[in-house]
Amino acid sequence: MIPAEFDFFYGEMHSARWPALRQSLLGPEVQVARWNQFAEPSPPAGEIYFPLTENREIPRDAHGLLRYYVMDPASIAPAQALAVEDGDQVLDMCAAPGGKSLILAEALKNSGELIANEVSEARRERLKKVIQQYIPRDVRDRMWVTGRDGGQFARSHPEYFDRILIDAPCSGERHLMQNSSELSEWKKNRSEKLAQRQYALLTAALVAAKPGGRIVYSTCSVSNLEDDLVIDRLSKKKEGQFQVLDTLSPIPEAEKTKNGFQIWPDRCHQGPIYYAVLQKNQ
Repeated sequence: MIPAEFDFFYGEMHSARWPALRQSLLGPEVQVARWNQFAEPSPPAGEIYFPLTENREIPRDAHGLLRYYVMDPASIAPAQALAVEDGDQVLDMCAAPGGKSLILAEALKNSGELIANEVSEARRERLKKVIQQYIPRDVRDRMWVTGRDGGQFARSHPEYFDRILIDAPCSGERHLMQNSSELSEWKKNRSEKLAQRQYALLTAALVAAKPGGRIVYSTCSVSNLEDDLVIDRLSKKKEGQFQVLDTLSPIPEAEKTKNGFQIWPDRCHQGPIYYAVLQKNQ
């Protein structure tokens, strides 16, 4: 049972769209098998992922690396939007469970470094397992798994990173609506509190990024408070320090918003995922 207060909050936010969005969030999550680019032999040319039709054991290659990673295809877009290049210094600020970190590590190729950070100990252990199972040792030697509060990178690594991904803690309405005990504790100020935390992570990333560096901000929330409005607040408070980049989404059905993209299941049949691409000014 969805609480009336929850329905009213999101119904007021999304108006006529909410019934269809609500229904899609209650439906099954779309997942695909994304090829691990480190595994051998290489996946078919141009094939990033394939439909996951059944649960089955993931095969390993001759070196013991798992051949594919199961994830929502919409989650691939923010990691790709970071446009990591060989040699970059990269921070995945909220990295668990690890699918996006795998994509970033693949993009580093032969040089560069990746810090995969996750403040939750339980989630960090899952992250470590993914890195060990999917990434070869020579690449793992250029990766560090840390458990810090994301805001600390502003003090410890000012103007250090070429690329920063913030897959921020958020309301996660799809999972929330399918968890009755958690949903029963929902309060209307939940999204506001999360937005405050998300803004703090973004301001830290802005300090930690090199001039000219790229930041991708992402959530799996359908609350505007946690999506475009967080970027709006950053634009107001940090005016002149960054610009929102006008990029293309790899998912044709993605909806352009004021600051980024929505990949939401009522129209895209994936997600929900929101992301925005920022560049720190020189």
